[in-house]
Amino acid sequence: MDFEIWAGLIALFVLVLMGVPVVFAFATAAGIGLYIVLGGFEPMISLLQQTAISGIREYNFVVIPLFTVMGMLIAHSGAATDLFNVVNRALKGVPGRLAVATVGGNAVFAAVTGVGVAAAAAFSHVAYPIMRKHNYSRSYAMGCIAGSSVLGLLIPPSVFMIVWAILTEQSVGMLFAAGVIPGLILALLYASYCILHAKFWPASAPDSADHAELSKLSKGEIQSAIGVGILIAVTLGGIWMGYFTPTEGSAVGLVGAGILAVSKGMRPQAMYQSFIEAGRTVTPIMLLLMSAVVYSKLIALNGVPQQVQELLESMGLGPGGTLLFMAITWFLLGAVVDSISIMLLTVPIFWPIAMALGFDPIMFALIGILVIEAGVLTPPFGIGVLVVKAAVPDKNIKVSEIFMGSAPYWILILFVAWLIYAVPSIATWLPGVLLGG
Repeated sequence: MDFEIWAGLIALFVLVLMGVPVVFAFATAAGIGLYIVLGGFEPMISLLQQTAISGIREYNFVVIPLFTVMGMLIAHSGAATDLFNVVNRALKGVPGRLAVATVGGNAVFAAVTGVGVAAAAAFSHVAYPIMRKHNYSRSYAMGCIAGSSVLGLLIPPSVFMIVWAILTEQSVGMLFAAGVIPGLILALLYASYCILHAKFWPASAPDSADHAELSKLSKGEIQSAIGVGILIAVTLGGIWMGYFTPTEGSAVGLVGAGILAVSKGMRPQAMYQSFIEAGRTVTPIMLLLMSAVVYSKLIALNGVPQQVQELLESMGLGPGGTLLFMAITWFLLGAVVDSISIMLLTVPIFWPIAMALGFDPIMFALIGILVIEAGVLTPPFGIGVLVVKAAVPDKNIKVSEIFMGSAPYWILILFVAWLIYAVPSIATWLPGVLLGG
């Protein structure tokens, strides 16, 4: 491939590694590449305008802000605290009970939010003070909060899956269904790790915490549990049963979350703040998606996927080796780039290659999402870890302690990714049953 064709891609990676915000790096790199390909400034600007506008008007993009607002309302209404308390009481006598309750609470919370950042912030305030009160070690407690917060990136309605579906033109509902069983497996592995760690290293989770007096459930906690359960059943069940599209389902879920928030006594000012916080979360994602649409156009015009495929074929890696190469690339990028950006950088290139090699699209999507998800917890970027560090009340804790505590969780994520490769039906069975895929 001529250097001119690589110019935009080289500029993109250089700008990202220099610390330029990815949204500007995408736009700049796409502009450079398209200028060279089209041979002029005016055609480059015209194509950029058409592509960006058509991209941001994509109907499926509406799902992202609606599910994000839904998650913020649930988080700020106090439902996250109630979920933690309900699960906590149900686990009386289990070693490392407070950590397991954090995993369980995050798993349920994930099913109504889809935003890992919201879960990380919520449980930093809910679970960490209680665990520290009962003398849980800081690394064990913080690692559990950061590690289990990423369940929201896999368990539907995951924003990760929405972005992947948009980039690859897959069914959002199909990917939502595919994430259920792997998400439950990952949550069970997390809970098992918490129990085993507490058994073998009891100093990190003293028995006193597991035998602490538990009060009866309050009326408000019962209401939250029932409300969240109904919200999950209506939103996801409606999508899977074909009563409405994922976009319509996100609107239904938002209305349900609003009703639940009002029933919890959430005031208009707090609801307004939830919308503002959701806007701060969604705006960078939407700008990234818009610039990534332009970047994808550059990739398609240059035939980069085909040429990368030829390069990998010349290396003799085979399908399994090629998938491993992609996974290593995703994992290494996780050390320096946030997860959404990794997806936007690589999926337009890797997806056509994977399809040409005959990989099942659902299996490949779940493996990609899981491996990229592991980057949320890996140093030095680890956005999940940094969010927890910023949100936790204890300002003396070091980032290194959180990275150490969360390491077993990203190892388990990679294990589940391998498990899906070995047994694809883990990801493909439920979509086939629910949606005929």
